[in-house]
Amino acid sequence: MKKILLIDDETRMLDLLSLYLTPKGYDCIKMTSAFQAVQYLGEATVDLVLLDIMMPEMDGWQACKEIRKLGDTPIIMLTARSEKMDIVKGLKLGADDYISKPFDEEELIARIEAILRRNKGPSSKIDFNGLSLNEESFEVSYQGHPVLVTLKEFSLLTLLLKNRNKVFTREHLLTTIWGYAVATEDRTIDSHVRNLRDKLRKSGFPVDDYLTTVWGLGYKWMDKDS
Repeated sequence: MKKILLIDDETRMLDLLSLYLTPKGYDCIKMTSAFQAVQYLGEATVDLVLLDIMMPEMDGWQACKEIRKLGDTPIIMLTARSEKMDIVKGLKLGADDYISKPFDEEELIARIEAILRRNKGPSSKIDFNGLSLNEESFEVSYQGHPVLVTLKEFSLLTLLLKNRNKVFTREHLLTTIWGYAVATEDRTIDSHVRNLRDKLRKSGFPVDDYLTTVWGLGYKWMDKDS
């Protein structure tokens, strides 16, 4: 089931959107605070964001910028404002589409389905709380700033991020990343994990909140909301 995050300070609008989307098979998460929604997206993933612009505390423009720092989750801006400059501004900030209130239910569903179709292919990027990995170029960045890692460190980070909350023994990591025939020792893994932690820590990423040691077993990448 596709998960859609609905962000609007009007609970009535959230209920209306959920009324439209739930029967279509979408799992709707409703939030009235853009600030809280950005925090949520730092620790969880959704398939698409429906984002209102005119909100207190943090408006949709700023929320769009913050969400883009975290990854490439599709964003549809939903607002009563329909001036051309507002549309251009939203698209420049990273929005994928724009629909004005009052909207037609069928048009909204069609736009959501079109964006999800464009994003359904396997991605070469992994995004987590501002940390991005590109599996085609073997590059790591945090909030747009490159983090220089070795190929083995990249493979280790990729494996952990793709299998969050799963404990990997040192033996499993050795056979998966180094290969079954390799003649090495468990402390090789510890050394690579230590170096990876140091590099991510220096980049500003709070790695110690996620990459944890499971004493007597190995390591895991932990989701905070688990």
